Amino acid sequence: DLIVQFLPSPDERGGVSGTDSKSGAETERDPFADAPVSGLVFKTLTDPYTGRLSIIRVYSGTLKPDSMLYNSNKEKTERYSQIFALEGKTQKPLEEAGPGEIVAIAKLKETTTGDTLCDPANAVTYPFVDLPRPVLTYALKPRSRGDEEKITQSLARLQEEDPTIDVRRDQQTKELLLSGNGQIHIDVTVEKMARKFGVQVDLAIPRIPYHETIKISKKAVIYRHKKQTGGAGQFAEVHFDISPLPRGKGFEFEEALVGMNVPRNFVPGVEKGLKEATGSGPLAGYPVVDVKVRFYDGKSHEVDSSEIAFKIASINCFKKGVLEARPTLLEPIVKLTVTVPD
Repeated sequence: DLIVQFLPSPDERGGVSGTDSKSGAETERDPFADAPVSGLVFKTLTDPYTGRLSIIRVYSGTLKPDSMLYNSNKEKTERYSQIFALEGKTQKPLEEAGPGEIVAIAKLKETTTGDTLCDPANAVTYPFVDLPRPVLTYALKPRSRGDEEKITQSLARLQEEDPTIDVRRDQQTKELLLSGNGQIHIDVTVEKMARKFGVQVDLAIPRIPYHETIKISKKAVIYRHKKQTGGAGQFAEVHFDISPLPRGKGFEFEEALVGMNVPRNFVPGVEKGLKEATGSGPLAGYPVVDVKVRFYDGKSHEVDSSEIAFKIASINCFKKGVLEARPTLLEPIVKLTVTVPD
């Protein structure tokens, strides 16, 4: 009653500014019931049984059941059957909804929070608030084995409801990471997972994604792979120069063979072996970065040499060279910006 009595009606507020989807020019939609329909999805609710519920604030026109709306953000047309007024947990079907009303539409396939829904013939896009970036991250540990898929699915549903959370899997540590805007935000998200989807997790400090590198160059690192099994054997010998690179340069491979000691068709096997070897360093199994390998010579056998033999030789030669080149750990560097008032 206080809201109705004291806050302005849509007519008093005036038109709402947006962007014309065809021309890209700024436009304004008046809050008239006979204007082209448009509204903004400002919240999404998820339910494990009924699915997604999009909450819309109607800015112009009249929203009616059994119709279509154009999602100007996704450039998709959405068909829906009913519109509802929410009264607590009760969904009350409506025959229509005009400017200023807040209604819900169920099971829109493409629409998420922040999207504009409008008349397909009069498309407009309304601006949405800038969402805060996450500031706190935890690793999620399932309490029950086999819950990994349920955790991923439940978090995907919760992201639809709360776009300020971020979920990703660290490619190096393989941990599932949940980021939010503070401890309470993270705790509430975990509680929702348990209450809505029956998935329980523990929070853990994320593992630090260290890297490994070398401090000095090592010339003429030689490794011979030779294996005899009664039939066709395996033979490959590789000669590497291994040297450090500046930070952030990653891995560099140079093929500098002279002559035919090593046929060129075995070079791809050397590259594959080095790529595999850089994935796990000798100190603690972290990726090896900022290293250059120069493949300048080797030996082969006309019968026993193969691409796989050179791959194995390259893996072992790289590990040998890194150990001799004073390997060391690299810690991640975080860029921190501190803003203070004037």
